[in-house]
Amino acid sequence: MSNINVVVVGTQWGDEGKGKIVDLLSSYADLVVRFQGGNNAGHTLVVNGVQTICHLIPSGILHRRAKCLIGNGVVVDPEVLIEEIDDLKGKGVSVGPERLSLSEKAHIIMPYHKAIDMAREAAKGKDKLGTTGRGIGPCYEDKAARTGIRAVDLLEPETLKEKITANLKEKNFYLTQFFDAQALQFKPIYEGGLRMAEFLRPYIRDVSLQIDGSIKAGERILFEGAQGTHLDLDHGTYPYVTSSNPLSGTVCSGAGVGPNRLHHILGIAKAYTTRVGAGPFITELSDEIGDYIQEKGAEFGATTGRRRRCGWLDLVILKDAVRLNGLSSLGITKLDVLSGLKTIKICVAYEHEGDRITSRPASPKVSSRCLPVYEELPGWQDDISSIKEYDQLPPETKQYLKRIEELSGTPISMVSVGPTREQTIVLENPFCEQGFL
Repeated sequence: MSNINVVVVGTQWGDEGKGKIVDLLSSYADLVVRFQGGNNAGHTLVVNGVQTICHLIPSGILHRRAKCLIGNGVVVDPEVLIEEIDDLKGKGVSVGPERLSLSEKAHIIMPYHKAIDMAREAAKGKDKLGTTGRGIGPCYEDKAARTGIRAVDLLEPETLKEKITANLKEKNFYLTQFFDAQALQFKPIYEGGLRMAEFLRPYIRDVSLQIDGSIKAGERILFEGAQGTHLDLDHGTYPYVTSSNPLSGTVCSGAGVGPNRLHHILGIAKAYTTRVGAGPFITELSDEIGDYIQEKGAEFGATTGRRRRCGWLDLVILKDAVRLNGLSSLGITKLDVLSGLKTIKICVAYEHEGDRITSRPASPKVSSRCLPVYEELPGWQDDISSIKEYDQLPPETKQYLKRIEELSGTPISMVSVGPTREQTIVLENPFCEQGFL
């Protein structure tokens, strides 16, 4: 087996099933590293019939062999992280400092970040972006403004006091004078920060150095992102995006590793498309087929519980994701959800005022006037959720997968036909030059 490093990213608007794939591949990894986002992401895992949702801790924590690292590109709500550690310990999972590290350079989500997030969204009314209200965006704003609080600051009481004091002056003015909201008090924020700092102190270290040491030791590393390509702050459906960059290239800045250390980029895509919250969605289905997919796929957000919007697979955005991430292969998830449909459609282009478009427009106004151009394929009626080998899939299913490969120009390395580890057909293990899981 080759000692290579693998990056797993989402190719749509998040919720592609990355958590399950990361969990599956973690059995081959020595380190599993989360490199961006915050607890607005949720990776749902089902192992031995038990469901676990990881919001901050990498999905690989369920494998006793793997060490898990939270990189500097992640914004961390310490209260959520501590709750997640306690919850996993309650399920018998080992989550001590010997297995979990938090980058000393990761920025910390403070109570005023969440207060601002909620106040902004409430003020927008019908024009709200659909943020989760967890303070992710305001925390990244402070990071860019160079006023943020990092994990290392939690370990220095005087530094923490100075930063909270300075930030509260600005944040309280903003909250009370602009949003007519309630001011926040210094004492509970500071004392809460000190308590959480003591709990997290053993976990806080230089994650970039850990990764470098692992590479030099010839170990295998799995990098996992949150959200999906088209929620990227720069390349997504702006402004209906997240506040970070979920693209594969962000591993370098978000974990502290050089680009020559990344060997295989695995993009995860659902066999159809979903989206949570507002924003353009050209293949969205507002009919009985959309309801069928939503109900059969149990499409509710792992973090918010919100109903996901559902539509046909959009190859326009998938091909953009291939280009933006430099994908080596694709993992197709929830293929079983499409069973029972007479026909299945793939969006191969958009039509805009008589013109054919083959990449996603940057303008939301242009996107709102685009219509999908579909290619129709025969569906299949068989239940495929218990199939273990690719050759056992119905001919129509294999035809659908083959067409995805042809249109995207990217080979499929794995196919998921159900929520558990065992319900995965692996054509090629990204950690191997050849072979199967």
